[in-house]
Amino acid sequence: QVQLVESGGGLVQAGGSLRLSCAASGRTFSSYGMGWFRQAPGKEREFVATISQSGGGAYYADSLKGRFTISRVNAKNTVYLQMNSLKPVDTAVYYCAATRATYLTSNSRAYDYWGQGTQVTVSS
Repeated sequence: QVQLVESGGGLVQAGGSLRLSCAASGRTFSSYGMGWFRQAPGKEREFVATISQSGGGAYYADSLKGRFTISRVNAKNTVYLQMNSLKPVDTAVYYCAATRATYLTSNSRAYDYWGQGTQVTVSS
């Protein structure tokens, strides 16, 4: 069992930055691939980024490449999402998730554990 707790969300002006954190419980964090997803009001949950167990590989939604960076520190059981040049369309609840899959995947059904989410609001 893995419990995930996101933090770092908030209100930011367009063009600003935020760094989200996701702290995981348990001793097996390094055995899970980690991902970030987001859900805007009235829209389906969408993939943002994922990172491999070691942190050596990452994969991003095409529309977010260059603005968002995912990273992890296994010694701290934490995965991060650095978000730069934020736009109002980035407003959403951001979720982190853990997967046992040994490949990078954007498929939300491949993720076994989910956090409660953290709200990010970007004002224009």
